[in-house]
Amino acid sequence: MPNQKPFQSSECCPPHPRIARRTAVQAGGIGLLGLTQQQLPVLAAGNGANGPFRACIYVFLSGGLGQHDSFDMKPAAPAEIRGEFNPIPTATPGIQICEHLPELARRSNLWSLCRSLSHSSNEHSAGHHIMLTGRSDLPPGFNPSVPRPQDWPAIAAIARELTATRNNLPSAAVLPEQLVHYSGRVIPGQYAGIMGARRDPWFIDASTFHSTSYGAFPEYGFDHQDRGKPDPRTFAAPSLQLSHGVTHPQLNRRLQLLQELEQQSRTLENSAAVNGFDRYREGAISLLTGNRVREALDVTQADEAVQNRYGKNSFGWSLLMARRLVEAGVNLVQVNLGNDETWDTHGNAFPHLREKLFPPTDRALSALLDDLAETGQLEHTLVVVAGEFGRTPRISLLPSHYKAPGRDHWGALQSVLLAGGGIQGGRVIGSSDDIGAYPASDPQSPENLAATIYQSLQIAADAVWKDEVGRPHHVYRADPIQGLT
Repeated sequence: MPNQKPFQSSECCPPHPRIARRTAVQAGGIGLLGLTQQQLPVLAAGNGANGPFRACIYVFLSGGLGQHDSFDMKPAAPAEIRGEFNPIPTATPGIQICEHLPELARRSNLWSLCRSLSHSSNEHSAGHHIMLTGRSDLPPGFNPSVPRPQDWPAIAAIARELTATRNNLPSAAVLPEQLVHYSGRVIPGQYAGIMGARRDPWFIDASTFHSTSYGAFPEYGFDHQDRGKPDPRTFAAPSLQLSHGVTHPQLNRRLQLLQELEQQSRTLENSAAVNGFDRYREGAISLLTGNRVREALDVTQADEAVQNRYGKNSFGWSLLMARRLVEAGVNLVQVNLGNDETWDTHGNAFPHLREKLFPPTDRALSALLDDLAETGQLEHTLVVVAGEFGRTPRISLLPSHYKAPGRDHWGALQSVLLAGGGIQGGRVIGSSDDIGAYPASDPQSPENLAATIYQSLQIAADAVWKDEVGRPHHVYRADPIQGLT
């Protein structure tokens, strides 16, 4: 299911278009290369941007991380508010975070916190759409059960469209899987929406769908409700090899035939649009033959010491892949740290956070920050860690589903970690009230966070994106978060 594009009903789709002769010839050329329709359109033209690159790694915690249990602890609050965890000091005087994030605490000089991000939704699908698109207003007719062509475009889709390509690679990627509910329902907000599906980010499916298992498998996989179902998944790089039976000599012969077809097409239709297909072809060949891209994706074959630093699990491999893709030329990489609702800790919250979620997250994020800092890439690479919302101040128990208590959905407040991309470490933007329910100072919105990402990617303040019918829409809908730089 997660490898398929979401179903779109006939109610929202235009009549089937007529296909021009040139388009048909080009489509035939795609088949000659042994590429699928999904593989080719994500390739962008160009040989790299001038000057130092600017990149972003958007680490998304689907399900929603509790602010009280991580980055905005309330040790003076009553027990039913503060929870089971204790704060520890970080390397920055005056900043404390959860005791189960010790490696991040040691690296507080590299990151800052926003403790006052807020929006109005407590529903998963709406929250995903809000935080993945950077827009608090849901699109007209929003359907939480299915992505639609009328949805707002994801931040990743806008980055793909408006940032310069490097090394013939897509400008934006999402890994290691698309967000799909345990029922098979695909989560809105991940796609290009009204920009058009051809502007979707590059989805790298390295993790297969599982309906009841969550977390950093195989080491830290778990089930929120402890139902005991086995998790047979493996983490594997997607294949960029040629189609079955196609060897490199055959590829060369197909390219020769493709060139003949293109020459005929130029003769029949002397159109500049054909040149655009030439650039797509170059990108396709780059993916098929470039060792650098394959190495970036094949993280389970990385040096053993590197894998051990990040963690030999889906969290570690995903963040290692993200770092390598940025190095290879992808400008924005969204990393879904766990499948849909992995961080949805309604129950069993404290044992699952302590034993299953925080250890691999602390390890992998710290390794990522270390590597980016040591190579000088952190200066040019923004790292953002957020979910679709925070969690309720008051702890609750749903005994029909869980053995131990947890926290429910809470859009009114969440903490966001930011590092790199010109951000100064050791800062805290905004504050929450005494029980961690609402912003008490300097409230920030998803629009502010999205603007921070766009600014880090050097997207111009007056930039626009265009929908399928050519109407312009402003990229920035608020100012970037102030006080981070």
